[in-house]
Formats: sequence, structure tokens, C-alpha cells
Amino acid sequence: MNKAILSLLIAMFRAGCAIGPDYKRPAIDTPKAWRVEEKEAKDLANTDWWGQFEDPVLDELIRTALKESYDLRIATARVEEYVGSYWVGRSGLFPQIGGSASAGRSRSSEEGMSPALASAMKNPVDSYQAAFNADWEIDLWGKLRRATEASKADLLSTEEARQAVILSLVSSVANSYISLRNLDKQLEVAERTATSRKESYDLFKLRYQGGVISELELNQVKSEYEAALAKIPEIQKQIGFQENSLSVLIGRNPGPILRGKSLDELVLPAVPSGLPSDLLEKRPDIRQAEQTLAAANARIGVAKAQFFPTISLTGLLGWSSTALGNLFTGPAKVWSYAGNAAVPIFTGGSLIGQLMASEAVQKQALFSYRSAIQNAFREVDDALIDQRRTREQQEAQKRQVEALKEYARIARLRYENGYTSYIEVLDAERSLFNAELQYAQTQGTLFQALVNLYK
Repeated sequence: MNKAILSLLIAMFRAGCAIGPDYKRPAIDTPKAWRVEEKEAKDLANTDWWGQFEDPVLDELIRTALKESYDLRIATARVEEYVGSYWVGRSGLFPQIGGSASAGRSRSSEEGMSPALASAMKNPVDSYQAAFNADWEIDLWGKLRRATEASKADLLSTEEARQAVILSLVSSVANSYISLRNLDKQLEVAERTATSRKESYDLFKLRYQGGVISELELNQVKSEYEAALAKIPEIQKQIGFQENSLSVLIGRNPGPILRGKSLDELVLPAVPSGLPSDLLEKRPDIRQAEQTLAAANARIGVAKAQFFPTISLTGLLGWSSTALGNLFTGPAKVWSYAGNAAVPIFTGGSLIGQLMASEAVQKQALFSYRSAIQNAFREVDDALIDQRRTREQQEAQKRQVEALKEYARIARLRYENGYTSYIEVLDAERSLFNAELQYAQTQGTLFQALVNLYK
């Protein structure tokens, strides 16, 4: 009879349905294509795409960051925390079995007893006990299964958050390194311009001393020379800041950063391919938002199951004796088992409030998921537009620099042959200097636009 009851309860457990909605991915209004399409796009988004820069120094910086970054260590430890939480939640599906043992001696008061009774009674008395106990909640309504489902989704969400940290870390290291090489190129332009203007200034000092030019012209040349000199420490300051920022990003104390290829030597990565719908599978922030939604969805089932009876089985098997030698003999055996049921009758609205709260959390997670998708579409579209238009801007600035170089050369020839004043030369060189700095900045912006596109 006892076995029949247990078999019936197990069958009820297996047949029990999980209350609450099963998770299904919400319908998403996905664009059919991007606003800017690339004919030579390559499907490289899930590879070590930064290797396309072909700079071993950048590769090593990224490897160091993935090994030493404190942000990534924190994210990894958080995943380990949720692994533990998942196992804690899952344990409720199984019987909880424990053991206990005790040994002691006690003496009863003999005051008021007859001498015959006192002499016949054993006093003090030894006591020895050993037992196993078990407790198992029968998950008829799926409360524990839904809770486990939610814990698993939380774990997966945390892992996706870690993947997002990795993606952000790699992109940040690549962008910081590009910014550093961009500043290096700007410094090179400023130092080259300062050297050229110093040569001109030295020449004009000799002409001024010989009475060939006026003090006005000399000070015009000196002013441009000093302007170039002033630009150098400004760029050097930014380089120091960038080196410190990159050092901390890769998990090191602030300090100098080893250089690899120059900005001109770096290879532009290919534009990655993919349709808007691919983001649902590739972007860790979207996958994280979806797992958060799945967890919230499962917790609705947990809240609904609270309205139904809780059924559990308890049992004990052990031995109890006043003599240690007789502890594990047949007469010393003790056992018990029982079934318990508890049903909520009046909770003052507590259970309804929990259900309302869980449904509201699910709505928030749903809206956050849809918002994450829309934001992802915007970011990719922005990055595609950014890299396309930045390429066009860079080509135009390259032609501008070439034109200004020719303008400066002709202006100097005109001045040396007496056809114009030196103001024309200064204007040409000033425009060329600014255009070269802007071209270097745009060159770095293009690399960063492609990094952001992969991100």
C-alpha cells in the first residue's frame, strides 16, 4: 500500500503541468536590408576581425586586455555567481537528504523516589542516535521547474553580458590604439611643419639682418613658426592621456604604449556582411535582453503556482539505543514517513500582488528587448553610413591636401620672383597645415567607424 501511494505521487509529479506561459520569441519588425549596402562585404563578424589590421602590436594589446582586464574578470566572476545560483535553484527538484548522529549521557533526579525504584532504575542513562532524513516537495504545478527555468535564463543572460564586455573591450582597445596612432601622425605633421617653418624663419632672419625684408615680414614668419611649435605640446599631452587610458584598459598601470604599424601602414578591415535579422543571433546585448525576458516570463509561472497547494513528502530512518553496541540492531531501528499539504486560503492580496509584479516585470523586459533590437538596428545603420561617408570625406580631403601642397609651392615661387607678398605664402602653408591635420583625423575616424561596425 505504501509503495502504491508513493508510485501514485511520483506519477502525479511526472504528469504535472508547469503553470504559466511558455516562452516564445516575440515577433519583431525587422528591416529587409540596410540603408547602405556594400558590394564587397565579407562574413567575418564572428572571427578575430582585429587581425585584419595586420599589426602584431595591436594583436598583443588585445590578448593582454582579454587576460588582464578587470572589467572582464568582474563579468566572468558574475557568471560563476549565477552558475552557483542556478544549481541552488535546481536542487529543489530533487529530494533533500541529510544525516545526523548524537551521543550523550543524562541523569534524572531521584528525589521523591522510593529506594527500590531508584535502585532498579538505571541512572545516569546513555543515549545514542543515528538517522537519515529526507524532504521532497512534489512539483505538481511546475513552480520549481519554472524557477529553475528562470535561473537558467538568468545564467545565460549573464554569459551574454560577459560576451558583450569582451566585444566592448576588444573594440575599445582597437579604437584607443587607432586614436593613439592618429595622434602620432598629427604630431609627425606638426613637427615636420615646425621644422620647415624654422628653416624659413632662420632664412628670413638673415634677410632681415641684411635689410632685404622688413620687421613686419619677419614677425609674420615667426608667428607661424610659433603656432606650429604650440601645437606640438598640445598633441603630446593628448598622446600621454591616450597612453594612460589604453594602459588601464588592458589592465596595466598608466605608462607608455609600444607602437606597431603607423596609421598609413594599417590595413583597413573589410566591411562585414549580414542582414538586419542576423543581429538577433549575433549581438550579445540582444541575446542578453532576450534571456532576461525569458527569465521574467518563467517567473510568472512561479507566481501563479503559489496559488495552488504545496505537497511534500518527509521521511526518517534511523536507530536509537542506550548502548552503543546495540545501536544498529533491529530493535533499535526507528522510522517514519508522512505526506504534507499546505494551501493558501487568505493572504491579504500578497499572492495577487506577486503575480501582478511578475507580469509587470515581464512587460518591462519585453519592452527592453524590443528597444535593444531597435537600438542595434540604428547603431549598425549609423556605422554603415559613417564608414561610407567618411571614405568619401577622406578622398576629398586627400585631394584638398594635394591641391594645397601645389598652392603652397606656387605661392613660394611667386613670392621669390617678386609677384606677391609673403602673406600669400603664409596663407597657403597655414591652410596646408590645417588640412593635413584634418586628413589625419579623418583617417583615424574611418578606422574607428569600421571597428564600430564590427562591434
